[in-house]
Amino acid sequence: MTVYALAQLKIEDRAVYQRYVDRFLPVLAAYGGCLLAADETPEQIEGVWPFDKVILIAFPDRDSFRRWANSEDYKAIAQDRLTSASGPVLLVQGL
Repeated sequence: MTVYALAQLKIEDRAVYQRYVDRFLPVLAAYGGCLLAADETPEQIEGVWPFDKVILIAFPDRDSFRRWANSEDYKAIAQDRLTSASGPVLLVQGL
């Protein structure tokens, strides 16, 4: 069943984060992931939102997500995200 990864990021170093972004899509696609949204100007409807960007990606199932997240391919680029941005990442089960 489809799962969605939702990230809410506070970007602290734009240059390093951009290096991550530039390499992200090919790695995502190689593991069956699909970028659904990447928005730095979401419309805030309720509550407090102290982040700079929201990202929503989909995978066919949890195993596909885990293969991507734990792959050497992703780990090679993820270090740039981890050092340049912070915030929660949630894995959500689809209906």
